[in-house]
Amino acid sequence: MRHALCSFLPCVFMGVVAAVEGVASAGEPPHAISGPRETSTLASSLRRARQARDAGRWVEAAAAYELSLKAADAAWTTDAERAEIAAELGLCELALGRYRDAADHLAQSLRHRDALRGGLAERAEEGLKKAERRVVTFYLGVNPPDAEVLVDGKAPGRPAPTYELFLEPGHHTVRARLDGHTDAVSSLEGQAGGRLSLTLKLLRAPERGAPQATGGGPVRAADPAARPTVPVTELRIGGAALATAALGAGAVFLMRADVVHDNLAERDVVFRGRGWTSSTCWWPNAPSACAEIRDDVAERDLFATLGKVALATGAVFGIATAASFLAEGWLLDETPVRGGVHVVPSPTGTQAGLVLQGVW
Repeated sequence: MRHALCSFLPCVFMGVVAAVEGVASAGEPPHAISGPRETSTLASSLRRARQARDAGRWVEAAAAYELSLKAADAAWTTDAERAEIAAELGLCELALGRYRDAADHLAQSLRHRDALRGGLAERAEEGLKKAERRVVTFYLGVNPPDAEVLVDGKAPGRPAPTYELFLEPGHHTVRARLDGHTDAVSSLEGQAGGRLSLTLKLLRAPERGAPQATGGGPVRAADPAARPTVPVTELRIGGAALATAALGAGAVFLMRADVVHDNLAERDVVFRGRGWTSSTCWWPNAPSACAEIRDDVAERDLFATLGKVALATGAVFGIATAASFLAEGWLLDETPVRGGVHVVPSPTGTQAGLVLQGVW
């Protein structure tokens, strides 16, 4: 019995350990499980890639570097290591004339330019310039940023607010879609070496379904012809703007007339000190200053008349705008909105304006 118990306890212990390891491994990311295997695959593929690159076998080198990049994404590698692999892959693709893929990988590597060693950054930068002369550089912005983007039916990567893409010259279709929003679609035509930019904004889709009747009778659709289609709000805003402009102009004209009148009054005091009378300018040999006085009088009268006309015009527009709120119920067969905007003109002898009361 004691021997059986001693044999049973180690089995129980091993079972508990296996269960704990199984739970712990289930919570780890997939690359943690395959880390050693992927690391070995990465090392061997990198070795083959470098040998093929040094021998000038670009097809074999590109395939090996591509396999290395996939293994690096799954293994425990740093951004610097992945940037170096992407740069070497892009240079191989450039040698093969695969300019779009080359531009994509070289731009990816240069996002970590400081991590590239041994002149690789300079070679990658020069290679990217050569590749960009053969492709279309496309900058895309998306709002909302979590929308799915499809370029010619293919997703360029994970959703992001902005994209830097490299496309073949020619016609392309860009689509962005997101649940609850209408799709945004655009077409573009690019030439080799060109740069294009586009922003897609998705609008919220209207709610589905029509309102249901709360009573037993049928729901009657509203008749558009039953109500006059008068742009009331636009007319009110225009009326208020015209009233303000007219009242402001009238105030300026009257102020100018007051200035000229004050100048005439000062001259009158000076000339009367010299012995002038009200009939001096009517003499046959009237002084030359009389011509200037007549011009000033004509200017004063002109500005005074213009000011009065402008004030009257502004008052008319202001009153008409204010009356539109009172007449709303008569025109549209509704009760006037008591919480609307009330426009009251406020002109004086030297100032003019409008008083707005309510909520826009």
